[in-house]
Amino acid sequence: MIDRLVEGTIRFREKIFPTKKALYEKLAKGQSPNTLFITCSDSRVVPHLLTGSEPGDLFVIRNAGNFVPPPDVDSGEGATLDYAVCALKVRDIVVCGHAQCGAVGALYDPAIEQKLPSVARWIKFGRKAQEIVRAEGEPDSPQERIRAAIQANVRVQLAHLAAFPSVQDGLKNGSLALHGWVYQFESGDVLSLDPKTNRFHPLGESF
Repeated sequence: MIDRLVEGTIRFREKIFPTKKALYEKLAKGQSPNTLFITCSDSRVVPHLLTGSEPGDLFVIRNAGNFVPPPDVDSGEGATLDYAVCALKVRDIVVCGHAQCGAVGALYDPAIEQKLPSVARWIKFGRKAQEIVRAEGEPDSPQERIRAAIQANVRVQLAHLAAFPSVQDGLKNGSLALHGWVYQFESGDVLSLDPKTNRFHPLGESF
């Protein structure tokens, strides 16, 4: 597999980089991304490909489950968030969950503490999603239950984001907006959260 990565890197340097040389020369002077994109580490999720973005467009946080620990927890996610908002002055923050998320699925695995204790400690930042699903009528089907939890988890992480003082200031003065997405990688569809109803609709569809 590493051979494929080496070949791809050489191909990038020789074939792709020259077509974007002017862009990279501009980026060498500094970055000014418009969006902080928070998504899962899952290999099936490729933020720049999904959004049609160029280098320099997205500031990205990736971790298992697209979790954002709340502000009372010291975390790399919190530091990166504050840097994006306060130093880079991003205008939008997207929390993008995705279908078949293993981290959200692990919330329903009773053996996760024995199998992967570090994962069990990490997914506590998504436990609230389970509570939301139960409160809103838990589906009988395990697949539908996880699908509902994936959507609920996006809502939970947006709430964590909104608790950060830097985000609160941006929301208050209108310089910042939050967005919740769920990417269906099997179909290419993206669902977007309507914050008024807490329901997800196809991206681009009027709420």
